Amino acid sequence: MGHPRTAFRTSAVGAVSAAVLAGTAFAPATAAPPAPAAARAAPAGTAPPGNAPARTASAQGLPEVRFVDIKGDGGTVLKANVVTPPGADGKQRHPVIVLPTSWGMPQVEYLAQAKKLADSGYVVVSYNVRGFWQSGGNIEVAGPQDIADASKVIDWALANTPADPDRIGMAGVSYGAGITLLASGFDKRIKAVAAMSGWADLTDSIYSERTQHLQASGLLSGLGKVTGRPSPEFERVTEDFLASRLDKEDELLAWGRKRSPATYLDRINDNGAAIMMGNAWGDSIFPPNQYADFYEKLTGPKRLEFRPGDHATAEGLGLLGLPNDTWTNTRRWFDHHLRGEDNGIDKEQPVQLKSRSSEGYEGYPSWKAVPSTTRRIPLEGDKRIFANVDSGANGGIAILSNALEQFLKIPPMASVPLLPRAFASVWQSERYDTTQRIRGTAKLHTTVTSTHESGTAVAYLYDVGPLGMGKLVSHAPFTFHGRTPGKPFGVDLDLFSTAYDVKAGHKLAVVVDTVDPLYIEHNPSWAKLSFSSPAEDPSYLEVPLRK
Repeated sequence: MGHPRTAFRTSAVGAVSAAVLAGTAFAPATAAPPAPAAARAAPAGTAPPGNAPARTASAQGLPEVRFVDIKGDGGTVLKANVVTPPGADGKQRHPVIVLPTSWGMPQVEYLAQAKKLADSGYVVVSYNVRGFWQSGGNIEVAGPQDIADASKVIDWALANTPADPDRIGMAGVSYGAGITLLASGFDKRIKAVAAMSGWADLTDSIYSERTQHLQASGLLSGLGKVTGRPSPEFERVTEDFLASRLDKEDELLAWGRKRSPATYLDRINDNGAAIMMGNAWGDSIFPPNQYADFYEKLTGPKRLEFRPGDHATAEGLGLLGLPNDTWTNTRRWFDHHLRGEDNGIDKEQPVQLKSRSSEGYEGYPSWKAVPSTTRRIPLEGDKRIFANVDSGANGGIAILSNALEQFLKIPPMASVPLLPRAFASVWQSERYDTTQRIRGTAKLHTTVTSTHESGTAVAYLYDVGPLGMGKLVSHAPFTFHGRTPGKPFGVDLDLFSTAYDVKAGHKLAVVVDTVDPLYIEHNPSWAKLSFSSPAEDPSYLEVPLRK
């Protein structure tokens, strides 16, 4: 299963990670370091003097901030901060929100938002997840210990703060979002959840259609080693994953299922927490499809928000305390479900989408209701391409490319007329007379023939302007193993969900090639792939549209 280019690409992950981390990967890079030892609290359950360097006198009408130690599962010490409402005297109980940190971020990540929440009457406990920074233990990647830690933090909050046991919420960004969703299936005390830029299916996020997401997994692995202590299990799984060991695939899938909220859907529904989920269209670590699929299966109060951007870029400015739609709606969600406020969020359409091409939001009753019609682009004729060469069509650089689109309106682009047809199959639609409002998940159906038993291909959908320059609308990879060389087989592939407006006078182009720097590819040297459209089973790309 291995390929000689894999080692080269894996070695390049460090360079990619450095570029990404200079931007806005998980949270602003200006976050302060953990509190010095002299400023930290004594073990949980005690009342140590002088443990709050950021403490503010409640008489001044400001939230009180304390840095504390909390004993997690097995006694592992978790570094945390506690922010209580101004003037809280312990006689009145307040709703409490627990915030597990993002991957690689210190405990002060949420401090700006925590202060805002405390000003509104919440007790907020933010803790550094195990294995990172000064918290104890190893990185378990949202394993059972992390789920148990969340409950231990809730226990501590109820015992050591004026927290109301009947009004408990959890929220988080990225890694914190995944832990939050998992915890909602294991702790019935959690009444409301806000999961931002997280995952519902971990395997589908970084191993979609049996294709390793190289830059995403390499970024997470590298950042984990720099800011924490990976567990032996995590290191072994990462090594097998990046080395493309097919004999370990079942083990990898089992490891991912244990860490996926989708696995515990019945428990989450039985517990009935009100769940709000948000993600970016271009999230290169946790693509939006798996969030949308999970959302549709939730039976309790729920809300789904999708916006332009990449991983955690929609929430990033809010972590600095700046005005931010994601955090504003998070607070509204908690205000309604934990404080009983009639603020109208329950009366809005539960699916809220912001197109990559416009500023406003669109509301829908469900994810399935997002597209109102579809249009098919026929993929006619037989096309044969050589593998192992990047044609120039690709999904960009993890985090960076879709952040550029979010802030500067510059998506990944390619000149469609100049794409080398020896390395890329290209089909184009007619020129459209009216705007095509793409909403949802485009679906590719085709017939593939390979000269080898294994291979990888990546499908792209481009918005092509009058000069032939294509702007990336969506894409997705797929990998196959164990196929009979020379024997055709069908492929059905969901591209990553999106909301994008194609202007009148433009075309859509479908491109399929075999190499993308975002992914590990499995095409042997000199491999060839053919794409055909037999009369009895025509090939097409189905595009979801809003009328």
